[in-house]
Amino acid sequence: MTSFNHTVTEAQAKQRIDKVLAALNPEKSRSQVQSWIAKDVVIVNREQVKANYKCQTGDVIEWSVPEVETLDIIAEDIPLSIVYEDSDLLVVNKPKGMVIHPSPGHPSGTLVNALLHHCNHLSSINGDERPGIVHRIDKDTSGLLVVAKNDQVHTLLSKQLSTKEVKRVYNAIVHGEIPHETGMIDAPIGRDRKDRQRMGIVDDGRDAVTHFKVIKSYPDYTHVECQLETGRTHQIRVHMKYIGYPLVGDPKYGRRKTMDANGQVLHAGLLGFTHPKTNKWMEFEVKPPTYFEEILTNIEKLY
Repeated sequence: MTSFNHTVTEAQAKQRIDKVLAALNPEKSRSQVQSWIAKDVVIVNREQVKANYKCQTGDVIEWSVPEVETLDIIAEDIPLSIVYEDSDLLVVNKPKGMVIHPSPGHPSGTLVNALLHHCNHLSSINGDERPGIVHRIDKDTSGLLVVAKNDQVHTLLSKQLSTKEVKRVYNAIVHGEIPHETGMIDAPIGRDRKDRQRMGIVDDGRDAVTHFKVIKSYPDYTHVECQLETGRTHQIRVHMKYIGYPLVGDPKYGRRKTMDANGQVLHAGLLGFTHPKTNKWMEFEVKPPTYFEEILTNIEKLY
């Protein structure tokens, strides 16, 4: 990991920290710079800041750039469930258990490996390791993702995400009986201070808002629908744990005694956005996978 520092000039004053860092690191994208801030490898005057922090003249910015391990990513003939495709983008229904992009621990068998076999061109904004990937869902979360085939479409889709114009609705099964029909969770999410592999509710975290609606409740479980207003890492998993209703099967944020579901019972079932080229609203919906329905059936049998 290489470390750097910079003292903010008068010309840079009042600019956002992510904008200043992006200018200081022209070979990196702004989204990469924002990921450094989210991972707490950027500090200003020896304190952590958010991406929207406004710099002041004389501020001392220190940041560390992780060493990138080069991966030899190959196209793999892996079946894809394609819900929609045109010359600019495609919408895929990712199965539970599939990793989004290659990493040292998962060099193959990922969605990116499959996409490279399927498409001749994918956007390059997120680098060689994440071509086409506009947003992500966790390995054990199933459901819908939009993939960009060129940088222009990628940029416009990313803007919709940042301005909260993309509709993302998830189905989840949680522990406990939620006593009300609807609710909103507004709690900032950041890296857990005690465990860097986890996210948590922290005072100086990034704004995070989740809306939920109860589909059906049972004495010990609730089938719930969650709509994201923001898209933080592990947002639904962290938020539902925060209000006392952790996801069934969640190995990171759930209960020790839970159903064996090979990971959290969470499905990204609905995705809506404005097509960057046609300016038409597009909305896609896929039912939860078989395992999800089987868990609901087993819960029904308990009562």
